[in-house]
Amino acid sequence: MSARLEYPARVHIELARRLTGPEGAEAVAAAEALPDPDSLAAAEAMRAAFDPELAAAALTQAGLRARARRRMGPGAARLWWTPDSVEQASRPAVSRWRAARLVAAGITRVVDLACGAGVDALACLDAGLDVTAVDIDPATAEFAARNLPGARVLCADATRVGADLTAGADGRTAVLLDPARRTARGRSWRLADLRPGWGFVQDVLAGPTSAVVRLGPGAPAEALPEAAEAVWVSEHHELVECGLWRIPGAGPGRAAQLLPSGALVRAEPDAPAPPVRAPGRYILEPDPAVSRAGASAAIAPGLWRLAERVAYLSCDEPVHGPLADCFEVLEELDAGPAALRAWVRAHRVGVLEIKKRALDLDPAQLRRRLRPSGPNRATLLLSPTTGGARAFVVRRLERPAP
Repeated sequence: MSARLEYPARVHIELARRLTGPEGAEAVAAAEALPDPDSLAAAEAMRAAFDPELAAAALTQAGLRARARRRMGPGAARLWWTPDSVEQASRPAVSRWRAARLVAAGITRVVDLACGAGVDALACLDAGLDVTAVDIDPATAEFAARNLPGARVLCADATRVGADLTAGADGRTAVLLDPARRTARGRSWRLADLRPGWGFVQDVLAGPTSAVVRLGPGAPAEALPEAAEAVWVSEHHELVECGLWRIPGAGPGRAAQLLPSGALVRAEPDAPAPPVRAPGRYILEPDPAVSRAGASAAIAPGLWRLAERVAYLSCDEPVHGPLADCFEVLEELDAGPAALRAWVRAHRVGVLEIKKRALDLDPAQLRRRLRPSGPNRATLLLSPTTGGARAFVVRRLERPAP
C-alpha cells in the first residue's frame, strides 16, 4: 500500500492556489527530487518540511507529472494536473495536428468549452490562435490558467456560457469541446455518460459556429451525426480518438488520420465491402483508424476479407504503405492450443507474438498455454476464415519510412 497521503480527485480551490504559488512550487520540486515519492520515507520527509495537506498535494502532483511524462512526453511534466485531466488529455502530436487543421481552415479564435489541463488549448496558443478556455471545476480551471499564459481562462459551466462566448462570432471562430468520459465506474464510451451531455454536444455541432468535438475512440459510429465529418485518429498505429468536425473544408463523411505519417484517407460512402475468400499469400492488418472509418477499400485494389465482420484483409501480392501492416503467410495451422503448442515446441520459439481478431481468446493466456521456450521468434495470427478458425505463421513486412 502506498504511503502517500490521501489526495482527493477534485482538489479544492484554496489548495490548488497554494499548490501553484511559490510555497507549492517549492513543495512539488521537493517531491519530484525524492527517489521514491510513494515510499513512507518520502511522506515523512515531506511532512517534516511542509504541512500535511500541502505535502500530500505535492507528492500527488509529482506522481501525476510522472504519469503525464510517460504518456505525453517531457513537456507534460511542466504542467499542472488533476487525476481526471491526466487520463483524458490529448497526446501532444494529436493536439498539434488539430490546431494546424484549424489554422489551415482559416480559424483565428478558439473557445475551448471543457479545457481540462489545457493541452489542446496550449497547442492552439502555440499555433497563434486566440484562446478562451472554460472548465467547470474550480481547481482544474486554476491549473489551466497556470498552464495557459496568454489565454483567457474561466471557471464556468459550458452549457451556460457557451452561447455568450460565441455570440456574434464570425466564421473565424471555432468551439472546441472535449466532454468528460469518466463515471464513478471509470472510463465510459457511452454517449449517455458524456459531461457536458450528448444533447449539448449535438447542439454545438448544429450551431452557427465552427466546431470540433473530441470523443473517445470507442464512440459508437452508428450514433454519430451524419452532418459532421467523423475523423478517427491513430498515433503510431494506436487508435486514440474520434473527432467530429464542422469547419470550413470538412464535409460530411468519415475519415482516418494517421500520425505521425500525416496520411489522411476518406471513406467512400458507396464503396462495396471487399468480398470474403480463402486467405491468400499475404494478410493485411489495417491501421485501426482506417478500420473504424470504414476506409479499408483505400488500402489497395483487389483485396478481400478473411471472414465477415473481420478487419483482416488478404491478397496475393505484397502491399506497402502507411494504411496497413502487411504479413507474408509462411504456414497455416489448426488454431487449437494442442497443435499450436506442438508447432512452438518443434520450432523452438521463445519469443512469440500473437495477434487475433474476432475470436474469444486472450493472447496473453494463450501464450502461457503454449509455453514458448527457445532461441527463435515467431508471429502467430489467428482469425476466423471461410474454413473456420485458423492460425497463420506470418512474417511482418517492413513499413516504408514516412
